[in-house]
Amino acid sequence: MAKARSQNPMMDWKAIPWRKLERNVFKLQTRIFKASHRDDRRTVRQPPGGPVQKTLMRSWSAQCLAVRRVTQDNQGKHTAGVDGVKSLPPKQRLDLVNQLTPVHKPKPTRRVWISKPGSTEKRPLGIPTLHDRAQQALVKQVLEPEWEAKFEPNSYGFRPGRSAHDAIAAIFSSICHKPKYVLDADIAKCFDCIDHQALSTKLATFPSLRRQISGWLKAGVMDGDTLYPTLEGTPQGGVISPLLANIALHGMEQWLKQEVRPKRRIGNDKRGTGNPVHFIRYADDFVLVHEDLETVQLCRERIATWLMSMGLALKPSKTRVTHTLQAYEGSIGFDFLGFTIRQFSKQTDQGTGKLRFTTLIKPAQESAKRHYKRIDQLIDRHKSNSQVALINELNPVIRGWSTYYSRVVSKEHFTKLDHLIVRKLKTWAKRRHPTKSTHWIYAKYWQMEKGKKWLFRIRLKGSVIRLLHHSETPIIRHIKVQRNRSPYDGDWIYWSTRLGRSPQVSNRFSLLLKMQKGKCRHCNLFFRDEDVLEVDHIVPRLQGGKDVITNLQLLHRHCHDRKTAADRPELSGKV
Repeated sequence: MAKARSQNPMMDWKAIPWRKLERNVFKLQTRIFKASHRDDRRTVRQPPGGPVQKTLMRSWSAQCLAVRRVTQDNQGKHTAGVDGVKSLPPKQRLDLVNQLTPVHKPKPTRRVWISKPGSTEKRPLGIPTLHDRAQQALVKQVLEPEWEAKFEPNSYGFRPGRSAHDAIAAIFSSICHKPKYVLDADIAKCFDCIDHQALSTKLATFPSLRRQISGWLKAGVMDGDTLYPTLEGTPQGGVISPLLANIALHGMEQWLKQEVRPKRRIGNDKRGTGNPVHFIRYADDFVLVHEDLETVQLCRERIATWLMSMGLALKPSKTRVTHTLQAYEGSIGFDFLGFTIRQFSKQTDQGTGKLRFTTLIKPAQESAKRHYKRIDQLIDRHKSNSQVALINELNPVIRGWSTYYSRVVSKEHFTKLDHLIVRKLKTWAKRRHPTKSTHWIYAKYWQMEKGKKWLFRIRLKGSVIRLLHHSETPIIRHIKVQRNRSPYDGDWIYWSTRLGRSPQVSNRFSLLLKMQKGKCRHCNLFFRDEDVLEVDHIVPRLQGGKDVITNLQLLHRHCHDRKTAADRPELSGKV
C-alpha cells in the first residue's frame, strides 16, 4: 500500500481500478477498527513496519478515494472556497491527488450564512477550499475507524450506519416499561465553542496528524473581505467537523454513569443501587431519562460541569426537565429530532392496581407545519405551470417526508395533510379556470382509479402521472442498530440489510437493493451507508428505455457518471 504512490501520475481518471482501491483501503480501515476495539494502540499507531494509520494516510488509494468523494460524490462539489476553485475535471482531480501531503498548510474557510429550519436565526458555515476538503476526507478515512470502535453505543449523530430513528428507538426502549422524567437538552453553539487544546488532548494522535488538524482549527474565517481568527470551535461545513465534534463529546455518557449512581427507593428511604440513567445523544442534542427527579436534576449539574472542560455549556432556552406521562412545569412529553414523544394513561389494571399507559411517538407539530408550508409554497409557485410539472415537483417532497415518519404513529398526520393538500389543489385549479364549473374542473384534474378514491392525476402518452398521498405510505416499525456494531466490522450482510430497511430510502430503492443483493451492478461492491446512490436506466430514456423496475438499477453516483459517459460520448470528458 505504501508504494501505491509510485503509480503513473498521468493515468486516466476513468482508468483507475476503483474496486481494487476501495478494497485496499477498507482492509486497512478494518485493521484499525479491530485493533482499536481491543484497545491495541501499538497496532493502530506503532506496529512493526510502521503505523497502520500512517500507511493509510500515505496510500495513493486512500488519496484517490478522498478526491473522488469531494469532487464527484458530495453535494457541495460545486461550492467554492476562498480560492474560487470548484467542479474539477478529471485531469485536475489527478493533479489534486498528487498534491495531497501528510501535512498541508490550510487556507481560511469562506463564511456562508444559512437559515435554521423554523427559526429566524442563521447558522454560520465555514466552506474550506477543495484542496482542504480532500485533505479532510483523507484524514477522516484514517481517524473514523479508530473512533468508531471507541464511541459510546448511545451516540447516533453523524456516524456511519446510525440515524435519528435509532436514537428515537433507544428512547422508546428506555421509557416503554415505566413513565420517567426526562432532561431534554441542547449544547449552545457546540461547533463554535469547542476548546482546541482539550480536543487535541483527547485526539492523542501522532504528531503530523495533530498538526494538520490544529491547522484547520486555527485557519481563520473569511467573511467578505475580512479575515477573522478562530480561537475556538470547529467550523461547520468541513468534511471532518462532525467527526471532531463527536470526539469532543465522547465520554459524557460513561463519565455520567460513574459520577451519578441512582438509589433505589424503599418507602421514604433511598438505599441500594437503583436503575441506571439512560443517556441518548444525537450530535449536540441529547436526552437523559430516569424515574427519579432528583437524579435527573443532579445529572444536569454534572453534565454542565463536564461540558465546561471542553469549553461548552448547555443552552438554557432549549434545556428543560419534563415527564413522559404527567404534567411537570406545564408540559407533558417532549420533542426530539422532529418527533413528539409522550405517554398516555389508560385504565388502571384491576389485578395489580398499577396504572396502565401507552407510549406514542408521532411527528412533531412544528415539523408537520413546516412540511405543509413548503407544499403550500410549491403550489403557489406553480400557478401558471402544468399539472404534470406540479405533480413532479410535489411528489419527491411528499415521498421524502412521509417515508421519514413512516416508522412512528403517523397515520393521523398523514390523513390530515392529504386533506389540506386537496383543499389547496382545488383552489389552484379554480384559479386557473375561473369561468368553468366545479364539475368541469374536477373532471379535468381528478380521475377515479380502480378501487380507490378520486386522485389528482393525468394520463400522458399512455402512462398515468398522479400525485402521491401521505397515507399510502405503510407504517413499519424501525429496528434499532445493535449497540456496538459499525460498518467497519466487515459484516456486509447485516449492513446491506439495514440499508434496505432504512426509512431514508424509498420503496423503489429498497426493492432495487434487494434485487441487487446490496451490490452496485457497475463496480460489484457492497453499498455502504455513506455512499451516494442513484437510480439509473439500464437502457437510457433517450434511446427508448422505459421507466419500469426491470429497466432500473442502483449505482454509486461515480459509477452512474461513468455509465452515463459511456452511453453519451459527448459527456465523456466531464466525468
